[in-house]
Amino acid sequence: MKKILLIGIGAGHPEQITVQAVNALNQADVFFLLDKGYENDDLLRLRTEICERYITHEDYRIVQVQDPQRRGDSQSYEAGIETWHEQRAVLFERLIADEVGEGEVGGFLVWGDPSLYDSTLRILDQVLARGAESFDYQVIPGITSVQALAAQHRIPLNRIGEPIQITTGRRLAQSRAEDIENVVVMLDAHCAFDTFTDTDLYIYWGAYLGTADEILIAGKLKDVSAQIQHAREAARREKGWIMDTYLLRRPR
Repeated sequence: MKKILLIGIGAGHPEQITVQAVNALNQADVFFLLDKGYENDDLLRLRTEICERYITHEDYRIVQVQDPQRRGDSQSYEAGIETWHEQRAVLFERLIADEVGEGEVGGFLVWGDPSLYDSTLRILDQVLARGAESFDYQVIPGITSVQALAAQHRIPLNRIGEPIQITTGRRLAQSRAEDIENVVVMLDAHCAFDTFTDTDLYIYWGAYLGTADEILIAGKLKDVSAQIQHAREAARREKGWIMDTYLLRRPR
């Protein structure tokens, strides 16, 4: 039977690779890299660098394909995501059919961890549900941007007796300030934190975590919100993309 490996490769630092991930890299016959169309695609370059650094044999292939472009849906956010996932499922099915032979192993290198804000697991389930391809798959966990953020700011994510919430910028914008204790926010394209600058919240923000371009800003939200927005926009213009994460925390 064919086998697919979903390998978490960390938040950006090429040494954020577990021993289990290195072993998995050396099992695969072919790796699938999705080109998102960025002019300066460091994410693609890092995946290639990881293969070159950790794979100890030359009998592997890299298949690079164009990732379907995600488009908004006039009816709902969820409908747009479903359409995008369907397009990806068709692509993944073709890749597995054409590039992975019986008894061979294919690999997807997943930014961070395959279980946290990544669609690859759901899409592989869709491929199996379509019924044209049969395969087994394994998930190899990786270091997430949430872990990297806390490490780089030298803070614990939890405080004694307090919960931690992980959400998106879209959901944060619908939240009430009084409900925020320790909220980690991912996928915030519109700087939803700026909604709460009239509160006493603190923010710990990081972009391109673990890479040479890493940016870290922390402080009272009311004092650093504008600084973060300026840094974020300047970095996005320069690189063509940005990946950032932050923690909002109420002071004791």
